[in-house]
Amino acid sequence: MVYVLSKNGQPLMPTKRHGKVKRMLREGRAVVVQRTPFTVQLTYDSKEYTQPITLGVDAGSKTIGLSATTGDEELYAAEVALRTDIVELLFVRRTYRKVRRSRTTRYRKARFNNRRRADGWLAPSVRQKIETHEKVVAAIHKILPVTKIVVEVAAFDIQKLKNPGIQSEQYQQGEQLDFWNVREYVLYRDGHKCRGKIGCANKILNVHHIESRKTGGDAPNNLITLCEECHRAYHAGKLALSAKRGQSFRDAAIMGVMHWALYDKLKEAYPNVRLTYGYITKNTRIRYGLEKTHCVDARCISGNPTVKPLECYYNQKTVRRHNRQIHKATIAKGGRRKTNQAPKYVHGFQLFDKVLYERQECFVFGRRSSGYFDLRLLDGTKIHASAHFKNLKLAEHAGTLITERGEPRIPHRLIETI
Repeated sequence: MVYVLSKNGQPLMPTKRHGKVKRMLREGRAVVVQRTPFTVQLTYDSKEYTQPITLGVDAGSKTIGLSATTGDEELYAAEVALRTDIVELLFVRRTYRKVRRSRTTRYRKARFNNRRRADGWLAPSVRQKIETHEKVVAAIHKILPVTKIVVEVAAFDIQKLKNPGIQSEQYQQGEQLDFWNVREYVLYRDGHKCRGKIGCANKILNVHHIESRKTGGDAPNNLITLCEECHRAYHAGKLALSAKRGQSFRDAAIMGVMHWALYDKLKEAYPNVRLTYGYITKNTRIRYGLEKTHCVDARCISGNPTVKPLECYYNQKTVRRHNRQIHKATIAKGGRRKTNQAPKYVHGFQLFDKVLYERQECFVFGRRSSGYFDLRLLDGTKIHASAHFKNLKLAEHAGTLITERGEPRIPHRLIETI
């Protein structure tokens, strides 16, 4: 898929007519804007005809699923790996600062402690994830004329659990959706593990009523997760359970912090944003017999699960911009500290640059002043542990979001419809 921008930079509908694009580039009627995803901009005035495009966002704490679809086909699909090192880096920084305060240094006069957390404050690790979600959504808006965004805010609906009579358009899609909502919450709460006995190997999970359905009802605090074997053993009187009814929704509230903050941010930036829940996504995926991936979930979220998918999606990864630690922690002889800052460019290449090595695209994961670099793919696959810089050709400069084309996907309908 080639993404197209108008002369004034507005996104148009993408095209698969590669021959026409090459001819336009040769004739100067278009110029390349970026390599991945491959985007060109027209140099002449053209009609800005577009179609309705829905962007599905499978929000997550480790991976984001993205899928932009029309009623006929999928136009964009990507999986974004988020950073998970924020907490560790903050801990290291806090440790360095604490050690520095204990050393004999110049006296600094005490200052008035007027620091306070502003309203709506979020932890740095959560804030970084939200900002990354906003960044990737904005990047898609630059290359596609997206008209609607649908974001999955949680795996289940807390309001629906507390008030089964709540009315909304997403609940008017069949009687089984209420069951999927409660069941998905219970499985998530129990970590998708059997609570009957330790070491269960049975992977088929059931939801069991602690008290009878007539006495305790279908409330989540009356349900636990059991594998099929333990479930049968309990009703046969061969297994005793120690679980009791609970009433805490704390785990669900913590899970919803990031998702709801993201939803509010997107509503401020874009006019047509609506939400959905994970149990609806899962119900849709199983109903149509689709595989479980973040891209497929995003396509289900977009509302067009059965359209023709792209042959391959984009793998993306967020990386840190630079190392903020100025000096090494170890003190050298003479009481001097060595600098910890590497130069931005080594032999013309910076960290995470996309390069061509023997006609293969890869990334610079490590550099040496001798000129030998460590080349890898985004998933960590090693291409060459010590490639000389003279054998490399720069493809794209690095940013905080690096992108590569994924492997061709197998057909989207993999399992039989249940």
